[in-house]
Amino acid sequence: MPDDLDQLGGLFVYAPEKQLYYEVESRVLLGHGDAQLLATAEDAVAGFSDHSAPNWAFGDLAGAQCDLALVRLFAGDLDGAADAIRPVLDLAPSHRNNRIVVSALRVKHALTRSRAQTAVVARDLQEEIESFSTGRPALPRG
Repeated sequence: MPDDLDQLGGLFVYAPEKQLYYEVESRVLLGHGDAQLLATAEDAVAGFSDHSAPNWAFGDLAGAQCDLALVRLFAGDLDGAADAIRPVLDLAPSHRNNRIVVSALRVKHALTRSRAQTAVVARDLQEEIESFSTGRPALPRG
């Protein structure tokens, strides 16, 4: 419930979907992947899926999708993880900012440690994430 402090706005006031995203991210970074976290991760992705919403941001959507992939992977759902990260891997190189690349690389790292690491889907996904992260345009020096 918003209060007087929320009316001030500023850097530390977050929309509900961003709160969900940060909640999921904090828990997924600790390696969690239970059913409750899965539901919260799906809600975070759904909250950022409307491109016309006032709080939409492509980076937040991509981060939430990577977190959803991690939650699914930790729950043992490799195909679901691949489905969750697919839209991120389809981003144009111009939209692959550092935060998105780091989020995708977290999924790659988790794949290398998962029980499914030798599965064809896991190996293909690892390779695709590797090429995703190296395909970014570099800024000119100077």
